[in-house]
Amino acid sequence: MDTLQTKLASLARPIFGTRWMRFLAHLGLCAAYLQGGLNKLTDFPGAIGEMTHFGLSPAAPFAVLVIILELAASVMILVGFFRWLGALGLGAFTLLATFLALRFWELPAGMERFMAANSFFEHLGLVGGFLLVAWLDLSHPISNTEA
Repeated sequence: MDTLQTKLASLARPIFGTRWMRFLAHLGLCAAYLQGGLNKLTDFPGAIGEMTHFGLSPAAPFAVLVIILELAASVMILVGFFRWLGALGLGAFTLLATFLALRFWELPAGMERFMAANSFFEHLGLVGGFLLVAWLDLSHPISNTEA
């Protein structure tokens, strides 16, 4: 079985071991945060409404902090500048936001609860992805030219 794994890995490594594939993976992980941060930035009243909806007060400063975190941490991950810190920041933010916005256990049984539970666990998967990025960056540091 080890030889099969070694052979398959040697076939995949030329593509999946490249810098552009690593960048594409980081971009995919950060895509929702880039989109969310840019949407909030271009529709600040909507961002304030979102903060108010989730009971965060004062809403405007929370909106500013979320915009800065989503955009700055995403850029840090993409360019490799303190990538681990950006990943931990987005991971912690995602975990907190998930417990704030997707409390499926409080919903009555039915489709809404089912969908909220699915989304809750998908977000935990994102948190795991960010932890993996941080772990890889801290255990196998690469230069910014290899970002």
